[in-house]
Amino acid sequence: MAPSPATVDRLRRIRSHSEALIAPLEPEDLVLQGMADASPPKWHLAHTTWFFDTFVLRPHRQGWTPAPDLWQHLFNSYYEAVGSRHPRPQRGLLTRPPMREIVAWRQRVDRALEELLATDPDPAVTALVELGLQHEQQHQELLLMDLLDGFSRNPLLPVYSPDAPEPPLAAGDGWHALPGGLVEIGHGSAGGFAFDNEGPRHRVWLEPYRLAARLVTNADMEAFVAAGGYRRPEFWMADGWAVVQQQGWTAPLHWHPEGMEFSLRGLQPRAPEAPVRHLSWYEADAVARWAGARLPTEAEWEQALRCLPDLEQAFGAVWQWTASPYRPYPGFAPAAGAVGEYNGKFMSSQMVLRGSSVLTPADHGRITYRNFFAPACRWLVGGLRLASDG
Repeated sequence: MAPSPATVDRLRRIRSHSEALIAPLEPEDLVLQGMADASPPKWHLAHTTWFFDTFVLRPHRQGWTPAPDLWQHLFNSYYEAVGSRHPRPQRGLLTRPPMREIVAWRQRVDRALEELLATDPDPAVTALVELGLQHEQQHQELLLMDLLDGFSRNPLLPVYSPDAPEPPLAAGDGWHALPGGLVEIGHGSAGGFAFDNEGPRHRVWLEPYRLAARLVTNADMEAFVAAGGYRRPEFWMADGWAVVQQQGWTAPLHWHPEGMEFSLRGLQPRAPEAPVRHLSWYEADAVARWAGARLPTEAEWEQALRCLPDLEQAFGAVWQWTASPYRPYPGFAPAAGAVGEYNGKFMSSQMVLRGSSVLTPADHGRITYRNFFAPACRWLVGGLRLASDG
């Protein structure tokens, strides 16, 4: 799939944005890890640098001196072919190496990448750099997700930034009717960068269906809660109902009493017409059932965007859970080598989300993008759009 051009200006812009994200933080915040699934801000900055060090500079930059071997262990995420890894739940214990050494490493890696790009390298090398930049943008969103989770566990409910982005409010209403039929979905061979899991492009049969014109809102979710939605097993898949009982869920993550909600702006009133966020797939599916509807499949969602390119709140609001399990498309083959572990090995026990969130870099909001999380995850900015049979 044709990559976007990895240029020096693009490299500088994306790498500097990661560092700008930690500017509002105190030094103590940099090692904050609220739960085992999250990572500290310092680790995100180190891991994204490790990616370039390991996959681009080591094999393609003559004379490159890589980070110390133990750093390779500390900042590897899940790449089995590369070597050992520090346990993920213990990343918050890594007060050392200090942040100044991580910053110096980032600067050294950036200089080497700029020099490499200036030599007009082989297209395969440029593609690796672009993959690293796309990977770093994913971690920019993850950094903010993980930070929100960590801050939410502090009784002081810290404010990350009073200007942190908020999703747009719903404006439209009603339903869009879509005809179905034999359609093509997935990313083709042209059209800029795409991750390997977005292709190959292939055909899918769709029955006629309807898709809601807007996302499910906080007001809708309040009605679900008031109707006893978290106490009524008839709306829930069996696994989801077990999780509700085990975890004691009674409302979406980060909801507080008296109509308040915690976000990167701190504790604030919930906007009724804002899209509900921080729902698990189990909750999204239950809300859809309660509403007499269902979640769309990822093929239905993508085809709707091809027919309705201006669909309200499709991007930049919340990731939208679909009814589709995260599985390979027909003909999918992971890339050779360690980078092939990037997406393919997670195609089990996950559900697909489409669109993008208010925390997602803008150029990741494309109609073929396949995000994926386990169905019980709530710390991502996830919500839903209703669908029904036509």
